[in-house]
Amino acid sequence: MASLKIKNVCKSFGAVDVLKGIDLEIESGEFLVLVGPSGCGKSTLLNLIAGLETVTSGDVMIGDRVVNAVSPKDRDIAMVFQSYALYPNMNVRKNLSFGLETRKVAQPEIDTTIERVAQMLQITDLLDRKPAQLSGGQRQRVAMGRALARNPKIFLFDEPLSNLDAKLRVEMRTEIKRLHQRIHTTIVYVTHDQIEAMTLADRIAIMKDGILQQFDTPDQVYQNPANLFVAGFIGSPSMNFIPARIVRRNGGLGVTLDTGAGQASILDIHTAADALASWRDKDVILGIRPEQITDGAGAQGNHGSIQTLPCEVQVIEPTGPDTLVFVRINEKAVTCRVHPDAARRPGETMELSVDMSKALFFNPTDGERIL
Repeated sequence: MASLKIKNVCKSFGAVDVLKGIDLEIESGEFLVLVGPSGCGKSTLLNLIAGLETVTSGDVMIGDRVVNAVSPKDRDIAMVFQSYALYPNMNVRKNLSFGLETRKVAQPEIDTTIERVAQMLQITDLLDRKPAQLSGGQRQRVAMGRALARNPKIFLFDEPLSNLDAKLRVEMRTEIKRLHQRIHTTIVYVTHDQIEAMTLADRIAIMKDGILQQFDTPDQVYQNPANLFVAGFIGSPSMNFIPARIVRRNGGLGVTLDTGAGQASILDIHTAADALASWRDKDVILGIRPEQITDGAGAQGNHGSIQTLPCEVQVIEPTGPDTLVFVRINEKAVTCRVHPDAARRPGETMELSVDMSKALFFNPTDGERIL
């Protein structure tokens, strides 16, 4: 195991700046997930850690050693690729042992390592098969086993589940989580799937256009996003963003919401209203998650923060344990999560309960968090 530090790392390809001053630091044994849309620079950063690309400026440190000029084979890392990268002409046993053999590890130690890894990943009965005879999930287990056999300081995963179907992705996510809990090795994991990021990570680094947007625990990223991009990227369904105006209300502040019923409602702002004082009579973006707009029985939170809002139901989407109800507030489509028995039909009016203690406010100009 080893810690990992990324210090003001920049990477350019010609005139194109792909990474723009990335700073990250994770402790030995942590599970870091790099997440963001395609082209944000997350795979480039992984390649810099692996030594497959050279740093334009800044430092990559594994443990206490700067590894900018260290070759990939000498960094003591193991990488699991999206494409599995198994040797098709070798059986599973040979795929697992090949790296150990090239490093002149003694055969008894190789045999012991293969047995340990095969049992850990439940692939013992596959050792004599070739990759073409394996399912996608089995191939991914073998790819992970090959990395595990190395016993490296850091594991690097480059979108390892993106080739799998939805059910198998869920199963393999659980396998990777269990694996980390057993071996406690430092892992850096790249994905564009925010659900993978939330379920796997000790800490998440969210990237956009080569810039680190937020670096924190899954809970903090979900509950306290730094800006509109993070708030919209993390969470499924996504956070609702409602254009609104801050107004004076009962000696405090409120936010105006028009549900199309002919009269605007004003919901009180209970938390840290002083931070919004300078925004009185100005437009903001109200951010609120679907589970915080729900039916009366499902509303969580203290009594004073729960406020009702009558809305006409536009569309409903049953999901099993919940039903997503779509309404319009301030001419914006809004997703609400309610109990199936409480959902009204399209065209009917539904009294929705809004937990204003969870409401967030963003600057409509630059998307930065106000409160």
